[in-house]
Amino acid sequence: MSDNLPEPLATAATMPQLVRAAAAAYGEAVAIRLNGETIPDAQASFRELDERSAALASGLVARGVGKGARVGFIAGNGPFFAVAFAAIGRIGAVAVPISTMIRANELVRVLRQSDVGGLIVQRRFLGNDYATRLTEALPALAESGPALRLAAAPFLRWVACEGEGLPESFSTLDDLVAEGAAIPTSFLAAIESEVHPTDQLVEIYTSGSMALPKGVKHDHGPMLFRARYLAGMLGATRGKEMAAYLPMFWVGGMMMALMPDWVAGATTVCSERTLSNSQVAMGSVLSAEDLAKTAGNPPWWGLGMSETLGPYSWGDVHRAPGHPVCAPMDHFAPGYEVRTADEAGNPVPEGTPGEVQLRGYAVTRGLHKIARDENFTPDGFYRTGDMGVWEGSRLHFVGRSGDMIKTAGSNVSPAEVEMELQQIDGVHSAYVVGIPDRERGQLVVAAIVPREGASLDFAAIEAELRKRLSSYKVPRAWLAIRRDEVPLL
Repeated sequence: MSDNLPEPLATAATMPQLVRAAAAAYGEAVAIRLNGETIPDAQASFRELDERSAALASGLVARGVGKGARVGFIAGNGPFFAVAFAAIGRIGAVAVPISTMIRANELVRVLRQSDVGGLIVQRRFLGNDYATRLTEALPALAESGPALRLAAAPFLRWVACEGEGLPESFSTLDDLVAEGAAIPTSFLAAIESEVHPTDQLVEIYTSGSMALPKGVKHDHGPMLFRARYLAGMLGATRGKEMAAYLPMFWVGGMMMALMPDWVAGATTVCSERTLSNSQVAMGSVLSAEDLAKTAGNPPWWGLGMSETLGPYSWGDVHRAPGHPVCAPMDHFAPGYEVRTADEAGNPVPEGTPGEVQLRGYAVTRGLHKIARDENFTPDGFYRTGDMGVWEGSRLHFVGRSGDMIKTAGSNVSPAEVEMELQQIDGVHSAYVVGIPDRERGQLVVAAIVPREGASLDFAAIEAELRKRLSSYKVPRAWLAIRRDEVPLL
């Protein structure tokens, strides 16, 4: 892909380099547009993204934001998001995008965990008033003056928001930009020249499996490296309209839309409502009806996560026989070294399930406030928690390590048992889990949703399953449930 880019974009390794080079190369072409807009400023050209983010960046500098400072922002997909992200990144600060879906109690946890010193807020999005949500999350904001001293978010010093009628503790976004008028353009350029590829650009907050949200760190260089690669894989080219289906405050929308499009000069077309992957969540086997919803066009993406800046693998086919959860991993993107290992960190042979572990340029540098050895092996591999099995040069995903059932000393992959169950007549979907057992450690049990009009004969199902699987993988207890009893998050 980089061979087809103007030279400054083919080599850009920081956010300021990207923003300036894209403005010079693509100028008045529309960079990002919000369809069905209900807010002002519904589109911006590449030149406007440069100018508007420079003005906001100058305001941040005037307010004392420097390299490494942590600045959060709440914004939906659209020009506001792109401007805020670029402004923070081009002065070497750390951009912390926050979900527009976040509720008050969750917001407090993210603000406290992320240590943000300032917060930029889009006032309204999808009918939500985020100034109101902030005061719900932090009631002291409604009573505080401009100098914030909030025990619930002790590092937060200022909030800048769009709109009128704000609490006294808020400043307006216009005021923030106005403060930057005193910053010479030459001074901003000097600051940008000291932003390096090894500086942190962004921290993505996801819920993960921990009690607190986790902040995934990524640097300028790896993000620009991945943006160019993904632009080629996605077919983003100059002037082409590219739909942003996923929210940009998570890696999906940021790295599968905004950043590749920006590099390539494509137009990112946004809608206020984005998709989630709630109905096709990785880690549980999908029914035939649900699987049909996931069919699209190649490349057939395999595994990816926030820690890898999106998908790091793809398959030559949509699904491989016997592995319906995700595409087989026939190819791995540059920037990753992939292995499967046992609990001791030793590589496992072909045909044996092991944890998928990664290291390389495009893998996260670490998680905020979490010791590196909690997630990385001594030789630098990131423990993904995904379980995979090699078949020659092809890697298959078989489940999450936390989902593996240990019964009588043997490991059972719920996904494998679910896959076999769903091939039996009368079974719509199956959910296999382990429950504690004094003698065996865990018992394998299954909850089955029957197809419409079908009745379940568990004795017959068990007999059929014993023909397909080793005996220790066959559930010891069964439960019939309705489809509406299955919670989909």
